[in-house]
Amino acid sequence: MKWQMKGRRSEKLTEQFVEPYKVKEIVSSNAIELELPRSIKIYPIVNVSRIRLYKPQVEGQRRIPPKLVIIEGEEEFKVEKILNKKTIRGKEKFLVR
Repeated sequence: MKWQMKGRRSEKLTEQFVEPYKVKEIVSSNAIELELPRSIKIYPIVNVSRIRLYKPQVEGQRRIPPKLVIIEGEEEFKVEKILNKKTIRGKEKFLVR
C-alpha cells in the first residue's frame, strides 16, 4: 500500500506502515475490507496476511510535524536549539530541535 499513495515519489522515503485503518467487513476467512481514505488508490479488500495489529508510537517519537510560525508573511518553523551542522554538496544542513 505504501507505494500507491498519492504524492509519494520514493518508496524508500515512505513509512513502512502508514496508519491504522478500521475494518469495515470480514469478507471471508482470508479477506478483510478496510475503510481507506481516497488518497490511497488500492482495492479495499486485502488478504489477512497483509494486516498488522496497530501499535502506538513509543513515547518520544514524533509523527506530527511542528506547527509553522508566520514571520513577516512567510511560514517558518520555530527552532529551540541547533544540535548539529554539516555541509553537503555546498549547502549547509542543520539538525534542530
